[in-house]
Amino acid sequence: MDTTTLAAFLMVDLLLVFTPGADWAYAISAGLRGRSVVPAVAGLIAGHAVYALVAVAGLAVVVASYPAALTALTVAGAGYLLWLGWGVLRQPAVPAAAAEGPDTSRLQAMIKGAGTSGLNPKALLLYFSLFPQFIDPATGWPAAAQTGLLSTVHLIACAVVYLAVGVLARTVLSTRPSAARIVTRVSGAMMIAIGALLLVERLVG
Repeated sequence: MDTTTLAAFLMVDLLLVFTPGADWAYAISAGLRGRSVVPAVAGLIAGHAVYALVAVAGLAVVVASYPAALTALTVAGAGYLLWLGWGVLRQPAVPAAAAEGPDTSRLQAMIKGAGTSGLNPKALLLYFSLFPQFIDPATGWPAAAQTGLLSTVHLIACAVVYLAVGVLARTVLSTRPSAARIVTRVSGAMMIAIGALLLVERLVG
């Protein structure tokens, strides 16, 4: 795979990663809860890594061929986002309160992150709608190898962006409890809205 194709993929991928969504909302929420930024981001990346492995194995096409499987995945992901968003709205993360109250364990933060990205069918759609456009059998590279390389680039981009979002949320809002509460509630509302849209899109559309 030549560097021009790889650079073009990176540009398109970054545009998608920089688009706020459920992953951003969770990274912001984790950032406001203090020490859980890195484990939370690691969880988000783990969820994406599962899809990367699925794509490399060629199973994404299989899943796409069975609407029932994609519907089940969408409903499960939407339900999880609704539950997670409601929890954020019910108990918004405020720096001062988070420091005094019980902190989310690193394992819990990682599991929630993996659930947030791993149950998001949009990530799966990314792999079998975007990746094929940059895979060229004429290069001599096996399709699995090209998919693996693109997946690696995507995972690195996600890690850098989500970590930056979480750290900035913690740094900028750490001395502004009222602003932190507002941002956290907006993040929770985003999760609920995304979950609701996924349900409507899959069950009504």
